[in-house]
Amino acid sequence: MKSVSGNLTRILFIGDSITDCNRRTTNQPLGNGYVQLVADMLKIYHPERPLEVVNRGIAGNTMEDLRSRWTDHALCEKPDWIVLKVGINDCNRYEVDPATNVLQSPESYAKILDQIIELTCRHLPATRFLLVSPFYLSLDDDLPDSYRARIRESVKLYVSASGASAEKHGTDFLDLNAAFAELMHHIKPSDLADDGVHPNTSGHLFIATRIYVRLRELLGL
Repeated sequence: MKSVSGNLTRILFIGDSITDCNRRTTNQPLGNGYVQLVADMLKIYHPERPLEVVNRGIAGNTMEDLRSRWTDHALCEKPDWIVLKVGINDCNRYEVDPATNVLQSPESYAKILDQIIELTCRHLPATRFLLVSPFYLSLDDDLPDSYRARIRESVKLYVSASGASAEKHGTDFLDLNAAFAELMHHIKPSDLADDGVHPNTSGHLFIATRIYVRLRELLGL
């Protein structure tokens, strides 16, 4: 694939707090989570390849928030690849108050994601996507009315919407929710994230490894 930015391949990560990971409050433009780890792995294992990683995650963002800043924070970067991971805030807000948070419904999530991909294809036809599913780190299903049990079920709708959009547009898709579910057969959820949402260092390393392996394949590294 010919790079949009010449010989340099620019990879843009965009999403919510899991992507942000303090990039805006510390002197770390890539944050201190999985994005920095992916950048480190690309640099160490492929020093011959000119790669640039950009982080535009913002804590608290939903898919609607991404739509509202897409031109400024995505299109203006002219990336060759966009790694998009968002959805847990959509899931939480809609589950807690669906009447107020209509734009965060699974249907709106899917619709806005389609709009974002279509807009990008019009303006940057050579840019490619890796859609990364939202996830929730919990095994709670014994008490079906508990918050964690409800979110655990609800997030599957957003995972499905992301996967369906990837299939519709022929983009690449990474199901992190399924990957974490498999990992939690062997590791307690609390060893990955106390609150079920924000990974600790082990959780970020798992995300980074999965994304790095997929990018390595997609970039032909």
